[in-house]
Amino acid sequence: MKPNISLIITTYNWPLALNAVLRSVMNQHQLPMEVLIADDGSDQHTRELIQSRQENHKVPIKHIWQEDNGFQAAKIRNKAVAEASGDYMIFLDGDCLIRPDFIQRHSKLATRGFFVAGNRVLLSEQFTPEVLEQHIPVESWPTSQFKEHQINRTWPLHYIPMGYLRKLSTNKWQGVKTCNLAVWKEDLIDINGLDEAFTGWGYEDSDLTIRLLRHGIKRLNGRHATTVMHLWHKEHDRSQEKVNWDKLQQILKSEKLLATQGLSQYL
Repeated sequence: MKPNISLIITTYNWPLALNAVLRSVMNQHQLPMEVLIADDGSDQHTRELIQSRQENHKVPIKHIWQEDNGFQAAKIRNKAVAEASGDYMIFLDGDCLIRPDFIQRHSKLATRGFFVAGNRVLLSEQFTPEVLEQHIPVESWPTSQFKEHQINRTWPLHYIPMGYLRKLSTNKWQGVKTCNLAVWKEDLIDINGLDEAFTGWGYEDSDLTIRLLRHGIKRLNGRHATTVMHLWHKEHDRSQEKVNWDKLQQILKSEKLLATQGLSQYL
């Protein structure tokens, strides 16, 4: 049976990119049951975009907003999960375009006892403004159409069934990113979601993955099936990276399962 999919898109003050992402959502072969915009404090320009999309979208769009108090991705994602109606959460960033079979591929890979970790390719600094300003639907392009200066690599865009190879690294936490991650909602509830003790950029997704694994939920490799196309942007402020890395090292030494500040406060 197919899961009921809630697509959670995290965004912050880049409506031009979010518009392109939502356009790629509308062109899916299989639509999610709903889209939740997890908005980490954007201004009225993003709100106005979402309102216009809500009027002309094929599925319901919910706008989950919180005050701008710095980078709090874990917190806004927890709030979105709490509001989600589906039983399967696909996390996506508001600067990642999805190919027309993205939801369909994720739906086929959805398996009880597993989360699905996808990957990404990067559009170049020069090409990204062209894509956004000219509304170029690169997410629908065949891989052969890309030029070397437009994208860092094309091989991940080729679909490969892989079979049992998707389960070769079921206990590996490294490399999992919430820009392309699918998790059953009940599994998130069981570990109390993301940990809001992680603020600023870095490692809240690693902490989440480690606790899912400790809960017995294994990793399924989504490469060559669910790859997203990441728009270029300047690096986020990484001043908290060392603090968050040290926090993650302590978690690795512990037996922590539940988020300290997590999903339960919104349920």
